[in-house]
Amino acid sequence: MATIYPRKSLGQVWKTRARGKSELQQQKRKAHILAACGPGSVGSIGMKRAAAVILAGVLAMSPAFANEACRLALVLALDVSGSVDSSEYVQQMSGVAEALSDPEVQDVLFANPQAPVSIAIFEWSASSYQQIIVDWTTLNSPSDVDAITNTLLGWQRAQAPEATGIGAALTFANAMIARAPACWDQTLDISADGKNNDWPLPYRLRENGLLGDMNVNALVIATDFSGTVDRTPDGVAELTAYFRARIIHGPDAFVEVAQGYAAYAEAMKRKLLRELATRPVGMIPNTPPQPRTPSPYTLPADFRLIRQ
Repeated sequence: MATIYPRKSLGQVWKTRARGKSELQQQKRKAHILAACGPGSVGSIGMKRAAAVILAGVLAMSPAFANEACRLALVLALDVSGSVDSSEYVQQMSGVAEALSDPEVQDVLFANPQAPVSIAIFEWSASSYQQIIVDWTTLNSPSDVDAITNTLLGWQRAQAPEATGIGAALTFANAMIARAPACWDQTLDISADGKNNDWPLPYRLRENGLLGDMNVNALVIATDFSGTVDRTPDGVAELTAYFRARIIHGPDAFVEVAQGYAAYAEAMKRKLLRELATRPVGMIPNTPPQPRTPSPYTLPADFRLIRQ
């Protein structure tokens, strides 16, 4: 179970933890504290980036860490249900590509080459439709990101059912995580512009422990599509509350909001910067992670797995 750190002010933690330590120990503590403190105590993505860089140097001095697996298995799940029109579909694909190519994101992404990130991307709509766009790829260099962005920018939309099957997308993502490279953490990053209206019910999966160790974060897209959520404060708050109550899962899970598909790229960037923040030193496992077993949840007979 991960260690939970009290949210003291950065100054309080610094004085009690760093006093009397060697320079190397203080560097480790700096990375540890900056990565562990939440937005209320640090309040800056830039400081978390600095923590990632410091921690990368510390880990490079530790041969035991160099032989371990990746630090994060990250699945991006993109909503292509009936509420997403053709222009919004393009904005979503190009938004992911833009966010992954952003210099700030890449600074954090490649801050620790000894423990890279592995990523997979799929699109989803109804419970019967999930299509893999990018299968598991370990990101060792910007050229790996370039290959993914080229795939996204050249991807052609397939005909898909109109329903919004968030529960089935969670189940599909869990099955993908089960065959991911062994990593310290596993996270699903699911984008959606509406509530689940298909089988199975997302909160039942969570309540019955069928999501395993997978963390689930959400990117809520506040659209003005007639009949769904709107961009008014009440509409955005209502959809965000739904995702907080019914969808997200795991320690420090969160909901990011994009005010329409035009703001999707910037929202995805913010989300990736939070998800890619390097783990505190004290929370890094001493032994390589073991392969996960799939959820006991049984997929329906018509559950489609379409590969590129």
